[in-house]
Amino acid sequence: MQYIIGRKLNILELGKTLGNISDACRKLGISRQHYYDIKKAIDEEGLEGLLEKSRKVPRIGNRVAPEIEQRVLDYSLEFPTHGQVRVSNELRKQGILVSAGGIRSIWVRHGLQVKSLRLKRLEEWAAENGEVLTESQVKALEEAKQEKEAYGEVESPHPGFLLAHDTCYVGTIKGVGRIYQQTAIDTHANVGFAKLYLEKTGLAAADFLNDKVLPFYDVQGIRVHRVLTDNGVEYCGRQESHPYELFLYLNDIEHTRTKVRRPQTNGSVERLNQTIQDEFYSVAFRKQLYRTVEEIQG
Repeated sequence: MQYIIGRKLNILELGKTLGNISDACRKLGISRQHYYDIKKAIDEEGLEGLLEKSRKVPRIGNRVAPEIEQRVLDYSLEFPTHGQVRVSNELRKQGILVSAGGIRSIWVRHGLQVKSLRLKRLEEWAAENGEVLTESQVKALEEAKQEKEAYGEVESPHPGFLLAHDTCYVGTIKGVGRIYQQTAIDTHANVGFAKLYLEKTGLAAADFLNDKVLPFYDVQGIRVHRVLTDNGVEYCGRQESHPYELFLYLNDIEHTRTKVRRPQTNGSVERLNQTIQDEFYSVAFRKQLYRTVEEIQG
């Protein structure tokens, strides 16, 4: 504070010393207007006029009453998926008048302007208070979880919790035939695995887990709890006769399938497939002519 006042006083003092305001402003690298603003401030308010004024003064007068703001926050905890218009209408039925814009302003101040943030607040509140959730709160959290999973946002608390598994068509090589890639990724650790096959079968899918994936987790002392696949015939069938389903059963691994016509549900492994395509196959197939799968497998 003293530095700010002293610096501005020095500007006025230099003008007096030089007897030329323009010359003083030029030496200090300031405008004449700035000089006169300082002079006017000190003439009207004294030394206090030289202090910086905060421009971020909240306009408290435009805010709703604290008790109404709290009612909005309470309602948003009870019904976190309701939008600002619906919240405004529902509170109006209870005699609480606050516009949709007012609802949004309250949400913005508390970092709740989007549904995901309000749901996160509900999760944190439930964890901290140990309260029993209402039916509407449970429904909101379950729907949010399903929506995340539908778009590939799967929550995995630890390695091995969920392995995303997929079959990717690589291409056809003359003299070799069609080539498929079995791909998997740990949705928590983002550790990926891949192996090439000449067939798209349940036996190939099971062999991939047995040969490439589970041995890695065994070395780490980690158990694979669940796999997520699409509804392809190489993954789905009668447990007692389908190679892949039987392999999962024998290894005590739960099998979860993606939503029908929702390939993005398995988005993490789809992205890995695309990365391998862009960074390996697109380059390798231009540089070398492969005659066997083993040559590509490396």
